[in-house]
Amino acid sequence: LVHAGRSANDVAKEFGLHATTVAKWVRLSPMGMPAAASLPKSNVPQGPLNSAERQELVELRRKLRQVQMERDILAKANGLVCRQKREDVYNVYELVKANQAELPVRALCETLKVSSSGYYDWRDRPLSKRAKANAILREHIRRVHRASDETYGMPRIRAWCVTTERNQRQRPAPDLIKRVFVAKHINELWVADMTYIPTWEGFLYLAVVTDACSRKVVGWAFGVQMTADLVTSALNMALHTRRPESVIHHSDQGSQYTSIAFGNRCREMGVRPSMGSVGDAYDNAMAESFFATLECELISRRSWRTKTEARLAVFTWIESWYNPHRRHSALNYLSSNNFERKHHNNTINPETQITPELH
Repeated sequence: LVHAGRSANDVAKEFGLHATTVAKWVRLSPMGMPAAASLPKSNVPQGPLNSAERQELVELRRKLRQVQMERDILAKANGLVCRQKREDVYNVYELVKANQAELPVRALCETLKVSSSGYYDWRDRPLSKRAKANAILREHIRRVHRASDETYGMPRIRAWCVTTERNQRQRPAPDLIKRVFVAKHINELWVADMTYIPTWEGFLYLAVVTDACSRKVVGWAFGVQMTADLVTSALNMALHTRRPESVIHHSDQGSQYTSIAFGNRCREMGVRPSMGSVGDAYDNAMAESFFATLECELISRRSWRTKTEARLAVFTWIESWYNPHRRHSALNYLSSNNFERKHHNNTINPETQITPELH
């Protein structure tokens, strides 16, 4: 403003500042010398800032930080401040919870026009049935969105979600392992999950079942959609090749694993389903670890024109490399097949028997 022709006194009065402070800032600016020369000598400060100017500068910086923080909060709110329904208040609380690690709770609540006491009461309150159902639904929507490489919008996600019939009358299976992915015996604990493989034709979906004791992939299935049939096919392969007794099958709470068809198959075959909490990858860390290995060693290094090519490549990687040859630090650097061979032949001394750990 001073460079545009206004006096330091006018600018100072408009913004509630001292004229000497304005003149000081102009003098220190890149264009300060010409502007300062045009100012009356009485308005050009000499030497360092005095105590009043320093105090004013500190206060202005504090106000600037506050304005910037409020701007960031309102940008994250995306219109929630203009709420009219009670559900909108809960959405604001969700926003506060998601950002409390980066921004002060009090500032978030004040800017978004909710009370901090109300937020803490909501945060510490046990989840209602509806809230739990919404959390499960949100996790499923996120899974579908990620599976589409974040290209699907609401219509396609909705169409995908209704392709799997969920058992609404039965609660998800309890978490029987509590993040302890250690099994002393083969066919004691299986972990399962799904992922997607990009090709030029679109996504190919893969469901796997892994033995927690030997790290061996004991069941797998490919499909063009993430459905209950896909995970049931992987389970059926594991059941056919292993014939376990009362094995624990651990997965997340994806709608495919909570579906009626999958639940019926588990009961029919005496499988004990176990499920981690909603939206927590650590509750299915072993399955996530396998997919991280698959991504690092195969998917990120290759590209496939067709789904058939991708299917053959993943099948070869699992059956010709991962199970028979890939060594695991948790198994004293034995491969899964070698570990199981020694386990079955009782060649491992009981005093020095390997107890697999999560890596």
